[in-house]
Formats: sequence, structure tokens, C-alpha cells
Amino acid sequence: MKVPSQPAGSGAEADGPEDRLRRFVTIWSRAIFPVTATSLTRAEFEVHLLPLARTLCDALHARPFDTAPAQRAGAALVAAHCTDPDALGRSLGVVDSYLVLYCGTESDLPTEELRARCARLQHAMAAGYAQALRERTLAEQEAIARSALAARTAAEIALHATESRFRAVFDGAAIGIGIADLDGNLLEVNETLTRMFGGMEGRLRSRKVSEWVHPEDGPHVWKLYEELVRGEREHYRVEKPYYRGDGTVLWTNLTVSLLRDADGRPQYQLALLEDTTERRLLHLRLRYEATHDALTGLPNRTLFFERLEKALAPSDNARFGLCYLDLDGFKVINDSLGHSTGDRLLVEVADRLQSCVTGANEMVARLGGDEFVALTTGSGGERDVTDLADRILGALATPLRIDGRELTVRGSLGVVEGPAGSGPAEVLRSADITMYRAKSAGGNRFELADPEADARAITRHGLTTALPAALERGEFFIEYQPLVHLGDGSVHGAEALVRWCHPQHGVLGPDRFIPLAEDTGLIVPLGRWVLQEAVRQARFWQTRHADGGPLRINVNLSPTQLHHPRLVADTVDVLERSGLDPGALCLEVTESALIGADEGLLKPLRQLAEMGVDIALDDFGTGYSNLANLRRLPVSVLKLDRSFTRGMQQHRWTRST
Repeated sequence: MKVPSQPAGSGAEADGPEDRLRRFVTIWSRAIFPVTATSLTRAEFEVHLLPLARTLCDALHARPFDTAPAQRAGAALVAAHCTDPDALGRSLGVVDSYLVLYCGTESDLPTEELRARCARLQHAMAAGYAQALRERTLAEQEAIARSALAARTAAEIALHATESRFRAVFDGAAIGIGIADLDGNLLEVNETLTRMFGGMEGRLRSRKVSEWVHPEDGPHVWKLYEELVRGEREHYRVEKPYYRGDGTVLWTNLTVSLLRDADGRPQYQLALLEDTTERRLLHLRLRYEATHDALTGLPNRTLFFERLEKALAPSDNARFGLCYLDLDGFKVINDSLGHSTGDRLLVEVADRLQSCVTGANEMVARLGGDEFVALTTGSGGERDVTDLADRILGALATPLRIDGRELTVRGSLGVVEGPAGSGPAEVLRSADITMYRAKSAGGNRFELADPEADARAITRHGLTTALPAALERGEFFIEYQPLVHLGDGSVHGAEALVRWCHPQHGVLGPDRFIPLAEDTGLIVPLGRWVLQEAVRQARFWQTRHADGGPLRINVNLSPTQLHHPRLVADTVDVLERSGLDPGALCLEVTESALIGADEGLLKPLRQLAEMGVDIALDDFGTGYSNLANLRRLPVSVLKLDRSFTRGMQQHRWTRST
């Protein structure tokens, strides 16, 4: 079904939300107005559609997500006389193409989630439309059928013309109509009902209603039937499947009414059947698209969370097992060989993972990107889920051949196993954290969830997210470690050591937060702050103790700071603002940061050394440097690693004894 295309130059991001909503309504009205039986003008009809569009937009963003508003919007289309068969298809086409485009730009939900929601809204809208249309049709047809049957009875008594009118209505009805006695013997069927069952009216009449059972019939269906033929109810309505003569299934909305004689005694049963097979197939297709990954065909995040919630529902002795898989090095394949090759690799991986879940209580799903999950319910314990993890790693061990290339696939798995009762978000978070532990350990392996390790990872994440605000709030402070002359014990300066006074965790040493600052890039502003504070303090000491000789201040530089293009400019700016002589500043760099350093990295250090700033090589002896390598480094101070000094003390004690 084609829908009006977006006019050139009317970008969905150029206007406000209300303008985009009205643009969506304009497209919708252009699509369905030509097939709508209404006396309204198109402008008036557009005003009528506006609240329906706003309902769909609100439902797209609703939390929790609910498809009921979309169902009501579909019913409202029928109320607006949009009953042409083309009206629903065009409306679904507009919603599929433009709802997320015009109404999803302000959302914080990912596009994949918005698309999944949009598909479910289409399904609900189609269901509401079909329900309203069915009720309208059934009401009209049932009234016609009742009138027709009454007319037929009257015709048998009086008028032959009434019989003709009844036959015209009965035979020409758009839905199937059948009349049976109270024993279930079919007395009359119309042409529509005959076609619905594949023809052969005689074969229909040869069967009793009670013989038309189907495995999916619920007990309530035949309970309602028995109550009706006993005269205990006037009608009932159910969704019921039937087998056609060729073995295929016919799905119907069935309405059965009891017809009484002039004295009020039950006499006949009137059945109205609407063929809903195509609508049911549409429902199943929309449901499949909303719950399965378009690339691999595996269940997607939506369906996985539905299964996970069921698996985690509190139950006696129920257990679950979850394997969270992330492919190692997938980004390299995408970047080097292209996304097309990456997609084909994901499809191959999905096929292999599918072959690993052989039990009825196991499933595998794709969460997105190169992340997959395998879930097993009714787990017999840790051994069952680790066996599943071993099967997954084994399935990935054989190289893949794509476009003549042999690609090796590795994966890291986080494994969680335990009793039901936990929350889905908590379980998935634990599996995700555990997967990253496996990846950090080298990958191509699985790790079992460890609550203590999870707690450390959560704490680490909390510290990472709190770092920027901590710097703004002034939670960092500096401790100064004296630099003492070994000969006479005099203090010649101090080394600046940064600390974090965390509101919850207390005072944290640099080993707890410097690596996090390195990962996030916050080390640059943090390092500049440390340099400013340390230099300011050194200048203060020099002013207060001018007669005690020059005091020097040592400040550590991280590897990230070494690569920052403003290292020299920031250092010069800090020194000039404070008035501290460059010779009173010593910047400490770890040996590992300078191993294999090229001239581009050494150039800023040389510039600082030429200004008079001392460069110290910290932790010397822990890496692979030797004294010969020092010739090319602009280093004026060596700080030996503690392992050297411990060895010297032990050697001295041995000789003295």
C-alpha cells in the first residue's frame, strides 16, 4: 500500500512537536479521505483525525507501554465511516512510515524500541478497527437475519413476496449464516457460509453442529452452546476455529442466537460466522515482526524479556540459567570488512547458537548489535547452564567462511544461575557485568556471576559517573609527601598526591579513581586542577620560608596528559599565573608511559625541560628500560621502584651481620 510521500523541504526535525503532529495528520488524511464515506470536507476530516493522531503519539511514548489507545483509535476510524477495505491498509501504511519519523524525535527511547512499539500499535489499531467493524457488521447482519427469518415464517403463512425478500437477504449476506434445530441439525446455510467451508453445501448439511469440534476449542465454548439450546441464554459470541474439507483451518468470529416460537419456546439456533482467518494471519505476522530480530530471525529483546519475566516469576524450586554473549573483536570485522560482512557473520552466529538450544526449556535471542543471550528454565543447577555455555563456545570454535574469507569468531560469556524470584533488570545487569569480566580476562571464555565482583563493578561505575560532579563540587584535595635529603634529613620539597573525599565511601586514594579518570578523559581537567593547586601551594611556601632555600613541588603526569596537545601551554599558564619559577616544578612520568615513545610524545617534555622544569622518571626498573635508553629521554631525575630499595636494605643488613 502506497502512502503519500513526505514533501521535499518539510523535514520532520524543522518544526515543533505540534507542527510535526499536524503534518502527520495531513499525510494520514490525504491517504484515507478518498476512500471515506463522509460529508465532511478534507480540512474538516483532518480536524477529526487530529485527536486520533495525538492518541497514537502519546501511546508511542507511554510508560508503561500500552496498546489500548491504538485499539480505540482503530475503532474511532470505523465510527468516522472509514469502512472501505482500503482505509485500514492505508492507515497502517501511514503509521508504519511516519509515526516514528514525526512523533518519535523527542523520545529518549532507542529507535529500535520505537519501531517495535510502532509495530505493536499497528497491530492494536488493526485489531480495534476489525473489532469495531465486526460489531457494526454483525449488529446489522443479525438484525437483517432476524428480520429475514421472521419474514420467512410470515411468508410461509401469508406472503410469497416476503419469502423472496428473505431469500435475497439470506443468500446475499456478506457473512455466513446457518440455521439449525435444537438437536444441531443444519436446516439452512447461505452461499457465503458454503464458500467459507470450501463448497459442497450437502456435506455441510450432513453434519451436526456438535461434530464441528477443533483441538483449540475451550471447554467454555460448548458449555455456552449447551446453555443456549436449553434456553438458559439468548446468545453467545466466541472466536472459534473450524477445519475445512481440505484440512486447512478456518478462523471465525461466531455469534449464535436462540430463536423462539410465538409462545416463547426455543425453536431454532441462528449462527452468524465472520471469516477472520486473514486478520488472524495479519495478527500473527505483526506479532512475529514485533518480537523477532529482522536480521537473524531470533527472538528479540521484547520477546526475551517476556520469557525472562516468566522464568523469574516466584515459584517453588524453580531455577533459571542465563548466558550473556558478546562477540570478541566484532567491531574490527565491521570496520575492516564492512557492515554487510558483519551482518552475514551475525546470521551465521545466530544459526550456530540456535543449534545449541536443543531443549524445550531453552531459547536464544539477539539483544542487539553483537550481543546474544541464551536462557534455560527449569535449570538443574550450575552444571546445566555451564554445559550450555560450553556448547556455545564449542559452536563458535569452528571458523566461518564468508565471501571466501575464513573468519574466526570468539565470544565472552557472563553466566548467571539461580532460583526464580529475582528481577529481570537485576539478572541481566549481573550477566552483563560478568560478561565484561570474561572479556577483561582475555575473552573466548565464560565466567560465573559473583555477587562480590558485581558489587565492585557497580561501585566502579558509580565512581565513574560521579567523577565530573565531584570535581565541580570540590571533593578532591591534595596531600603533600615531603621530599627529604638522605644526608641531613632536611626537607627540600613535596610531592602532590591527589585524594577524593567521597560522600559515601570516604577518602579514596588515586588507585581507586585515577584509572577511571583516564578512561573517561576527566584526567585532563583533574590533572590541571592538581597542577594549579600544587604550584599555588609551592609558591605560598616559598613566600613564607624565603630564607630556607628554594622548595620544589613534584606533580604526577598521566599517560593521557602526555598526549594532550595543551600540556606545555597549560603548564606555562599555571606557572606564569602563580609566579613560581619553572625550576621549582618537577613533573613525574612513569617509566611504562615512555617505553617506545616516539619523538612526537617526547617533544612537549623536551620543551618543558628546556624551560627549566625537571622531568622525573617514576617507578624506574618496573618496565623494560635500561640506562642506555635514558640518553634519548629529557629526564633529569630517576625515582627507583620500591623493589630496588627493599633489595638494597636487605643486602646492607646481610653484610653488616
